[in-house]
This record gives sequence, structure tokens and C-alpha cells, in this order.
Amino acid sequence: MRAIVVERFGGPSELKLRDLPVPSPAKGEVLVQLEVAGVNYIDVYMRNGAYGKSDTYKTPLPMTIGMEAGGTVAALGEGVQGLEAGDRVAYCLSRGSYAEFAAVPAWRLVKVPAGVPLADATALMLQGLTAHYLSHSAFALKPGDTCLVHAAAGGVGQLLTQLAKLRGATVLGTVGNADKARIALARGCDQAILYRDQDFREEVLRATGGRGVDVVYDSVGKDTIERSIRCLKRRGLCVMYGASSGQVAGIAPLALAEAGSVFFTRPHLADYIADADEIAARARDLFRHYADGSLRVALHGTLDLSAAAEAHQILESRGTRGKLLLRVRA
Repeated sequence: MRAIVVERFGGPSELKLRDLPVPSPAKGEVLVQLEVAGVNYIDVYMRNGAYGKSDTYKTPLPMTIGMEAGGTVAALGEGVQGLEAGDRVAYCLSRGSYAEFAAVPAWRLVKVPAGVPLADATALMLQGLTAHYLSHSAFALKPGDTCLVHAAAGGVGQLLTQLAKLRGATVLGTVGNADKARIALARGCDQAILYRDQDFREEVLRATGGRGVDVVYDSVGKDTIERSIRCLKRRGLCVMYGASSGQVAGIAPLALAEAGSVFFTRPHLADYIADADEIAARARDLFRHYADGSLRVALHGTLDLSAAAEAHQILESRGTRGKLLLRVRA
């Protein structure tokens, strides 16, 4: 089978197309013939070594990269129940999705409802589940809350904005240009802030009458984190769930106190989809909103598996306007 392998940490050029044996499903696993794989920043962090010491997301070299995909069940390992060959499934947080086949723990798989394209179902896995836990759990938004969503026109940003509006929150979003502002506003942002032309902290304080927001969802990291913390209301929460501009080395405890006794957390998605029941509950919620039209999935585009390096370059340039996928099946 074709697969994208990382043999040493580094830039996009380290993504190598290789011919590997088709894996066999172990006990409790399912062999999935993949159709599409999602491209996510977690793949970048694994490729460049940022997660080299992570116990949650292990990165042994060499490794087949990719943490999200959709496809059909090809074979069942010992003890697997509730799935049959030919079932359409999607999943995330099982490494090895940049390949034509993957052996995936059965408990991580979600059956894709009829009428939902595999591409959209895949986009609702890592990015959709992230948006769900951010808005429902890390900080459970409620009517009257105001949040700041960085990169509001990106894959997670668009989904997070829609879920925040469904929960009755006011959404302020940062974007890189006027085109992305239109996308963010179309997804429900109450105000789109052009971070290259405007100081987003000043705009947030102006929009909230100096109060600040209840929560900041920050996926940018190094370039934004200090001002994100200063955007919060007294005792507000900053959730940093990504680092597209670079990893944050540390947060000074006194800085949190000076910002108004605010809170800071850096969660992993894995801790919010820790078992099959939690994955299923979040996925059902996402598919329900998708089915009734209240949650729209934006696809940036699809590239062939062999163009994985190009896909990473697009993602890291912040050029995406929705979900970027790899076409896995030859």
C-alpha cells in the first residue's frame, strides 16, 4: 500500500511516499480501507518533532503519519463487535492515516450516517470533535457568554464559531484578510477582526465595553498568547489548543494574576474523547447538527496522498479556508 512516512523530524520535505505492507488488525482492531485523510496541525507537530517527547501523542521514528480519516471496514480483528465489512466509518487520534489502509482500535471508530459524505464526516472528526469539546466542555458556553476565536476562518474556527452560536454565545473572531472575514461572518461571527491591520486586544475591549471576553480559544500560540490573556474578563479562561505560529515556552503565573486572576489551560483532544461513549456522544451531536443544517462543513480542497508535503505547506502558511484533505485511494 502507499503510505506517507516520516523517517526524521523536520519540514514538509520529510514526508516520504513509501510502499508498505498492508497491516493486519490485532485483537480489538479494525482494518479500514481509507478513502480520505484529514490534514491537521497535529500532523505538523508530529512531523517537526514538537511532540517528540509527548506521552499522549507518541512519535516513534520511522512512523506513518496522519491522525484522522474516513473509509470502509475491510476486516475485523478478534473480538470486534458492532461493525461489519463494508461499513462506512471515520475516526481520529489513531496514527497512520496517510495510507491506503490502517489498523484502528475499534472503540475509536464512528459509523458514518447515510447521506453524510465521507469527506464531511472526516472533517467532523478531529476538527469537529475539537470544536465540540472546546465549546461544550473546556469552557461550556452558554447564552450571554462572549468568546474570542482565533483563526475563525480555518477548519476548527468555522466549526467552533457555529457551535458557539448554537449555544447562544457572542463570537468575536480574528482573521488574516477581508476574504477570510467574509467567511467568518458567514459562519456566524458577530465581529471579524483583521489581526494584521488591527490590534485584536483593543478591538475586543472596545467590543465588550472594556470588560473582556469570557473565554479565548487560541490556536495560534506564540504570536497571540500574551494579548489573548489580556483580552479576558476578570477570572476568564484562555484555552490554548494549538500553536500555528510556534509553541509557547511558558506562561508566567504572575501574568495571569495581573490580567485579572485569569485561568489558562492547554488541553489535548485525547483527554476529551477518552472512551467510546464520549466519542459517540460528541459525534452524535455533530452529525445531528449537520443533518438539520445548523452545522456546515467547509472543505478547502483535496490533494492526492503523494502531495502530502504540499498540503503541509498550505496548512502552515495559514492558507486554508476550511478542511484540507488527502485523497488516499489510488
